[in-house]
Amino acid sequence: MDLKALIQTVNQISTEKGIEAEKIIAAIEDSFAAAYKKEYGEKGIVVRAKLDTKTGDLKFTQIKEVVDESTVRLTDEDATETVEGEEKLPRYSPERHVLIADARKEFSLAGQALAGQAKKKDIKVGDEIEIVLPVQTDFGRIAAQTAKQVIIQKLREIERESIFKEYKDKEGQIVSGVVQRFERGNVYVDLGRVTAILPYNESIPGEHYRVAERLRFYISSVGVDLKTPAIIVSRAHPKFVSKLFELEVPEIADGVVEIKGIAREPGSRTKIAVYSPVEGIDPVGSCVGQRGTRVMAVTNELGAEKLDIIEWSDKPEDFVANSLSPTKVKSVEIRGNEALALVPDSELSLAIGKGGQNVRLAAKLTGYKIDVRSQSRPSEAPEGGMASGAAVSDGEAPIYPKGADEE
Repeated sequence: MDLKALIQTVNQISTEKGIEAEKIIAAIEDSFAAAYKKEYGEKGIVVRAKLDTKTGDLKFTQIKEVVDESTVRLTDEDATETVEGEEKLPRYSPERHVLIADARKEFSLAGQALAGQAKKKDIKVGDEIEIVLPVQTDFGRIAAQTAKQVIIQKLREIERESIFKEYKDKEGQIVSGVVQRFERGNVYVDLGRVTAILPYNESIPGEHYRVAERLRFYISSVGVDLKTPAIIVSRAHPKFVSKLFELEVPEIADGVVEIKGIAREPGSRTKIAVYSPVEGIDPVGSCVGQRGTRVMAVTNELGAEKLDIIEWSDKPEDFVANSLSPTKVKSVEIRGNEALALVPDSELSLAIGKGGQNVRLAAKLTGYKIDVRSQSRPSEAPEGGMASGAAVSDGEAPIYPKGADEE
């Protein structure tokens, strides 16, 4: 065997596919074992191949499992008395099994390799006996084709597992990808080693994508779909915004500033509550940056979507007032899980927002049912001025302050 050429090929595949060289060698060994069994082995035997990467020598062994009467059926009659619901024992096969009495009598390290054992008397049920087979390297066309199919399948499986593990670790993170194609309303994104799917409902409403356009995406889930890893990405997920801020604001990455909650209506508006446990740090200013450079970097990625960065407070009244930004709230009264917010007459429509969006997002962010009313007419409930504190749409509730009745 041309060992040098083989090692070069293994290293090349390892680099291109991102697969460990040891796993590629194992796949090659499996392909040789399959070819040997096809050409020279009897039906039912288990063949294992071992390649010495230092000398290029190839060795073949037949594997037999040590069994006794409690682990296999020695005759068909043993199956007649099985209890209903119990799993039948496998039938004894001389090609794959060896009885423990015979194993202790016939096999030793002197003649055969005993897997995992040092002494013949240590053989026990469940051990493997390795019987050395004659070395063969002359394989026919069918056996060679079998070896080729095995190694291709093994490499695909190894690559799939490698990709799945890599992106499973990146679940919940931001990645950069290139728009590849469009199919049935979904956008297919090239992430490098794998193609991810951006479903229609995970894209930002009103956002248009172009082939070869590079964008950022949030990995929302990683699974296995048929023969390939299924990676679902999103640009509409609320955490997409919070992860963008983590990338742009060093204070968030360092833990100096914390994101306490986020409420988002993709493509339209997002409210994000921030807090700093460190005295002297302005959490809102840190997120905005000098001359708005940091928040502009986030909005550039989101397009026309507006961002309200508000300061989180452990005082419910202050938190609710802040959440209605940019409105200047005059007073907030907490009644259990409800909050009555009074605003100047001139800012009532601003507090409610177009279609009630501002108060709706504020309610989602704080977890309170917010009722916005005019300061001069507190008994009148304006249209769209009330919103319920429903669960945040990203699936995780933000850290809300306790209501007055819980303190």
